[in-house]
Amino acid sequence: MPPVSSAGQVPEAEHPEFAGRYRLEECLGSGGMGVVHLATSASGLRLAVKVVHAAYAADPEFRARFRQEVAAARRVSGAFTAPVVDADPEAERPWMATLFIDGPTLSERVKRNGPLDAAELARVGAGLAEGLRDIHRAGVVHRDLKPSNVLLAHDGPKVIDFGISRPTDSDLRTETGKLIGTPPFMAPEQFQRPREVGPEADVFAMGAVLVHAATGRGPFDSDSPYIVAYQVVHNEPDLAGVPEELAPLLLRCLAKSPAERPTPDELMAALRPLTQGAGSQDTAPFIPAQRRPTGAATPPTPPAVPTPSPHPSRRSETSRTSEASTASTAKKRRIRRAAASIAIAALVTGGILGLRAALEDTAPTSAPDSRTAETFRPWSVPLREGGGENRTPVCTHAPANAPADAATDAGLFCTAPGLKAARLNPADGAITWSVKATGESADSDVDMPPTLSGGLVHVNAPDGAGGRRLEALDPADGSVRWSTGISSYASVAYAGDTVLLVANDGKVRGLDGATGQERWTGRRGGPGTQWVSAPGADGPALAVTGSADGRTGRVTAVDPVTGTVRWEKRLNGRLTPVEVSGDALFLLSADAEAYTSAVVRLDLTDRSVRRVPLQTPVDQAQAAVRGDTVYLAGSGGALLAVDTRPGTDARTAQLWRLETSVTRVSRPVVSGARLYVTAADGRLLAMDAERGALLGQTKPRMDDGRYTFAPMLPAPVAASGTVFATAPDGSVFGVEATAPARW
Repeated sequence: MPPVSSAGQVPEAEHPEFAGRYRLEECLGSGGMGVVHLATSASGLRLAVKVVHAAYAADPEFRARFRQEVAAARRVSGAFTAPVVDADPEAERPWMATLFIDGPTLSERVKRNGPLDAAELARVGAGLAEGLRDIHRAGVVHRDLKPSNVLLAHDGPKVIDFGISRPTDSDLRTETGKLIGTPPFMAPEQFQRPREVGPEADVFAMGAVLVHAATGRGPFDSDSPYIVAYQVVHNEPDLAGVPEELAPLLLRCLAKSPAERPTPDELMAALRPLTQGAGSQDTAPFIPAQRRPTGAATPPTPPAVPTPSPHPSRRSETSRTSEASTASTAKKRRIRRAAASIAIAALVTGGILGLRAALEDTAPTSAPDSRTAETFRPWSVPLREGGGENRTPVCTHAPANAPADAATDAGLFCTAPGLKAARLNPADGAITWSVKATGESADSDVDMPPTLSGGLVHVNAPDGAGGRRLEALDPADGSVRWSTGISSYASVAYAGDTVLLVANDGKVRGLDGATGQERWTGRRGGPGTQWVSAPGADGPALAVTGSADGRTGRVTAVDPVTGTVRWEKRLNGRLTPVEVSGDALFLLSADAEAYTSAVVRLDLTDRSVRRVPLQTPVDQAQAAVRGDTVYLAGSGGALLAVDTRPGTDARTAQLWRLETSVTRVSRPVVSGARLYVTAADGRLLAMDAERGALLGQTKPRMDDGRYTFAPMLPAPVAASGTVFATAPDGSVFGVEATAPARW
């Protein structure tokens, strides 16, 4: 399904005279999000300016998405994308200006001149592979690579439109109500597991794009997007007409299993012999001739900007250049561009992680600590034993819902695929002891962080026969003190020093965390019940159970030691518990499309309820609480703070909102006056919890091999003036909490 675009007439209301300080000279085309105009900057740069349709400008949710798009684009601008020059997502009609690039899309090139030959195809493939490598290194998954999103510029192909889902793009729906991608170029996992799409999906899309370039059709072809979706998931690709020297490589790209697809580096290596001796890319048949710059001098970087072609179809093609730009670029590349004072700031999809000229080093610090920056040295240690896809460890420091224990307070306890548990010294990362996982599932994903209960370290470990066991380890040496099988249980929860083994039908078995002895058993809740606990041994443990129709939820307060039900309260909404803070339980309430639309505060003393609607619904929200403030993190990197105090006006309850441009972030963690999240590329980000300002971030820590997308994104751990985090390269690292600007 190609994007909606046109070079024809559109309503006069879609033709404003200015976007910011840029006079809009002519209409290049219209798409699902807005209208693209040609403009010229004060220095003579030719720009493509996208102005959002008036109807969408009035939609708060769409504005938030466009804001996120612009911020992310400012991180991705580089050699393989169309640079963003300027933008104003807060204008009455939000707009974004990208560098005008004179060249057809791959879709238009194939439509006009027919399929590419083997040499041309190899050059395009090598350029796309190099572009994907750059994008993935920045921690971004494009998710919508297709021929109309590949621009054939004079200096090689450009990847554009980074996963921007336009409001009218598709009739298909995922479980969140929105399709990310275009069916003929989507990977099987985008239909089956849309929340778990990784970089391998882009490789699949690249294979489909090259098949289209070689044959004029895709490897899965039908007039019905639903039939295409079925073919992508179940059928083998049709490679008839693909040059025989490239067919085996494209077949690998189109493998059903993500793990069987080549990486961009492997693609580049495989395509290199086919591109050598094939002629200069500047004179390749499908590349427009480079035009002379109009000025007397040409700046050394970026390349000279070509004047626009008078051909109307080219103007329409370049409109799609600005119609799409979204992702994230590497930190060093951003800094170099800023230092060179090129107006390229970025590209188009999401966040504030862009260029901060100066990260605030004067922001409030967290609680004082006896150590100083002079005595603590940041450290990073590798912690991986498994050879599976997920390499990211998961760590914990303080005992869960209980006072600090002398045996555990001085340790950082971690687990990872292939590693049952390890104890690290928080001061320098030195490994005190480690225990390898054994059995067939030793390399499986970690689905539960280590938890400290009853003075022991509890881990979810493989049992050697394909099942799972809960093992309680001695914190001194890692030896097993007691264990029990948990394969038949849906989840494990903790309330003080009581372990709650929760079955699918709501039956719960309460165990003593120190001895493993059963304390009580009984049905508390029902299918899908989620548990949280108030701090302290007395709890209460709180079970949140949704109704069958999803319209209401029931909160049941249970004595964690005896299992006695203390009270129950029914609430409206599809509820997910966050945590207990003070005398209140905080929950997230979702709408019919599973977007978090409100924060709910349940007073545990008088059972009064306060519901605070969000200004803009948040997708896949995770949250943390400090006092009466709830901090939410959503898909796409949006962070916001909501005041839930009784009497606060709901219209001013949102204290701040920050678009980080990070594609995926962990559950937020609040410590002192700081808010921390980790990103999918291994970065640790610190924000001022009071103002929502970015204070600093660490470098990305991504594996150089195939697997850089962790299905589970662990939250950081803040303790004793240090912040600990983990990364896809298998490392655990610690940084000084009081100096995020120097990370």
